[in-house]
Formats: sequence, structure tokens, C-alpha cells
Amino acid sequence: MNTLKDLKNFGDSLSTQSRKTPALFIGHGSPMNGIEDNVFSQRWAAMGKEIPLPTAVLVISAHWLTNGTAITAMQQPQTIHDFGGFPQALFDVQYPAPGHPELARQTAQLIQKTKVHLDHDWGLDHGTWSVVKNMYPDANIPVLQLSIDIRQKPQYHYELAAELAALRTKGVLIIGSGNMVHNLRAIDWNNPDGGFAWADEMNEKFKTLITANDHQALIQFQNLGPAAALSIPTPEHYLPLLYTLGVKDKNDSLSFFNDKTIMGSLSMTSVRLD
Repeated sequence: MNTLKDLKNFGDSLSTQSRKTPALFIGHGSPMNGIEDNVFSQRWAAMGKEIPLPTAVLVISAHWLTNGTAITAMQQPQTIHDFGGFPQALFDVQYPAPGHPELARQTAQLIQKTKVHLDHDWGLDHGTWSVVKNMYPDANIPVLQLSIDIRQKPQYHYELAAELAALRTKGVLIIGSGNMVHNLRAIDWNNPDGGFAWADEMNEKFKTLITANDHQALIQFQNLGPAAALSIPTPEHYLPLLYTLGVKDKNDSLSFFNDKTIMGSLSMTSVRLD
């Protein structure tokens, strides 16, 4: 906040809760999970019923990469179909959740690490709506996206995320949406329910480090060896994990769900903080 008055206004605008809202990292996988009834979408639907109903949802999606940081600030974000080669039924999906311009403005003020652009052009990409429409099918909860500044290093993203942690006391559900292991070039279409040895190795390694709260090792993932290099050939699907870890409180409990590698080179493993 720029002033004490700003801080007070922020606190007054959203009611403070005695218990923090959970935070999630979700392995979103294929856009088809947005319309298919499978183990992943079923778990997302169950999660929406398990956690307290949020006042809003803020998603950091692997699919909104920018120079600088932006947050969606429109009243009614569009549903973005940012993919190709899928059935028409997927392109027909509309998820008409409202935005929350005031929360966007407040979040931009909350972030001191960089100037945040209030965006009116993006919307909800499939890293967001494929997951959130399963959690909240009535589309009656405001949904915002925060972009990933692709120019910045992992440590930067982790530190920026820490500035978002206060939103959890205001009923905002923060979701990092990506995949810990994400190598599309190595996909094995003949292995829909399993992973390569290196993918399984890194999936377990990531879980071990997350459980141990060894966030520095996770931030410095380039030092985790050849399996990590194969698992994270580009960082955009991994960085949302650092946003979830960045809002973690020392008293949070931690659990995993959808813990599975698929197609050889994708991990659907997801994290819940309470």
C-alpha cells in the first residue's frame, strides 16, 4: 500500500476472516479436462464443495505471459479459447463469471514489487476456466487473472506472490494453474495413464521438497538435475507453483491431490494449502 489510508481502505472493502482461505496449485493438463467427466475434473468439482465459498478467485495461469505484470480488471471477462485442434464442443464453452474491477485495483495496490497494469483486453484463458468451471459451475463468483512476467526469474515470482498472501484473509481463493512436469514434445500418446521414469522421479522429488518447505530448492529448479531439465524445458507451467508456495503461511497444512503422471511427460499433481 502507498499510504496508511490505502491499507485501511483495503481492509474495509473486504471483510477479514478469522481463518485464511485455502490456496491451491492445480495441474490443469489438457483443455479437454474442462468438459470431460474424468478423475481430474471430478476432483476439482469436489474441491469446490470442500473449501469455504470464496469471495473471489484469483488465478495465476501458465497461459497468460506478459512483459510486466497485469491483472484483469473488467466487469465481464471473456472466455478465451487459446488452443487449436480440439473438438468444437471445447470452443463452444463459455464461462461467464463476472470480474471484480475494485478487487483488481486493490490487488494492484497491494503489490509493491512492481507496477501492475489494469487489463481490460485479456479475460479467462483455459488454464483458468477449465478448472474453475468445474469448481464453481454456476459462474457466480468473480474470477480474476494475474499475468506472469516472463522476463523475470523464479525468485521474483515467489517474492511477488508473498505480497498476495493478505488476500487469503479476505476470502480470496488464490490458484496457481500449470503443471509441475510439462514437456509437450515428449508426450507419449500410447501411455495415457503413466509417466516416463524421469517424470515420475521429478514428480516425487517435487512433492518431497514441497513437503519439506524447501522453497529455495524449488525456486532454483535448474539445479535439480537432468530429470528437472526434461520436466521443465520452459518455465511457464512451473512458475504458477511458486505463486502458490509464495502465499503459504508457516501454519498451513499441506496435502496433494490428483497425484498422477500421464502421457509420459505430464504431471497432474496438485497442492492444497489450508
